[in-house]
Amino acid sequence: MWDKIFSGVDLLKKGMQISWARNAVIRNNIANAETPGFKSSAVEFESIFARSLAGAVYEGDFKPKLTRSKHIDFSWRQPDIEARIVQNDDTSMLFNENNVDIEAENVKLAQNSLYYNTLLTKLNGELARIKLAVRDGK
Repeated sequence: MWDKIFSGVDLLKKGMQISWARNAVIRNNIANAETPGFKSSAVEFESIFARSLAGAVYEGDFKPKLTRSKHIDFSWRQPDIEARIVQNDDTSMLFNENNVDIEAENVKLAQNSLYYNTLLTKLNGELARIKLAVRDGK
């Protein structure tokens, strides 16, 4: 039961960790924009996450039979998923074989900052709800 209470918090925490890792990769790309031969990297997560959600994982061998639309599927558990860092070897933006597009990286950095701040706001709301429930709504 307790793991279900914090499942939303765990998912938000995972999203924030991946966003933080993506931020580090983007900053590394920007820092090496003038380095000869440097190839940009990216954090791949969304496609991995979508594939894992498509094949929902059930606890043990038991898969419940839901006979009514209002039944709760209690056996589903969140799969353990990890992001991975992939290097872009395809193109070169400059004559020195560097492929970092500084404008695109700055846009990605701004998008990622907004994403992280949104997750942080959502996490604060989730924790406030849990705190309210613990205090019996007082």
